[in-house]
Amino acid sequence: MRQVILDTETTGLDPSKGHRIIEIGCLEVVNRRVTGVSLHEYLQPDRPIDPGAIAVHGITDEFLLDKPRFAEVAERFLDFIDGAELVIHNAPFDLGFLNHELGLMQARVPRIEAICTVLDTLTMARQMHPGSRNSLDALCKRYQIDASDRVLHGAALDAGLLADVYLRMTGGQVTLGLDADALEPGDTAAPVRAVRSGVGLRVIEPNSEEQAAHAQLLALLDSSCGSPCQWRQLPD
Repeated sequence: MRQVILDTETTGLDPSKGHRIIEIGCLEVVNRRVTGVSLHEYLQPDRPIDPGAIAVHGITDEFLLDKPRFAEVAERFLDFIDGAELVIHNAPFDLGFLNHELGLMQARVPRIEAICTVLDTLTMARQMHPGSRNSLDALCKRYQIDASDRVLHGAALDAGLLADVYLRMTGGQVTLGLDADALEPGDTAAPVRAVRSGVGLRVIEPNSEEQAAHAQLLALLDSSCGSPCQWRQLPD
């Protein structure tokens, strides 16, 4: 399964008011492993960036003067995401801008959804953690992901953080961590604890509320995978 973790930065909040994309960050994940293959572009928007947006991402008009326009990188971008599942935090925002850019240049692809499926991690997080803050920063704290470098937003940086968040939200570790030398790029090793034989361990049965939460999580995993998750395939 090929997924692309995607994030954008923009000149403002609303493409219908002429705002444009100024940065795209994409990170490839295959079979739950970050491959290291990526696409990252800064873009010249041909319009000023709102001061409020600069305060968020720190990208200035002067910095973008010599950068390519979206139309110049569009084919490479579309080829990179073609056929993948896009994983985006607050997908309607990024898709709205991307589809607006495609419309402006009358691209061969009218909408991103014509060549990709989309998974919105903000919607998933709200279902998993109702009543909690589910911004990317909040999720990094919840899943103990180091976001100390995120002084300002950035598409490439945020795509990397979102990849870590998504993998932990949907199953956590991807290897058992038995042999650190055998890890491939993107794997994360989990600590292995030795348990002495002959020691009686207390078994705490889940209550009804915990069982319901567990069932809800499995349903989300089934939905994101497109098939029953591995947990459901374990013997009773």
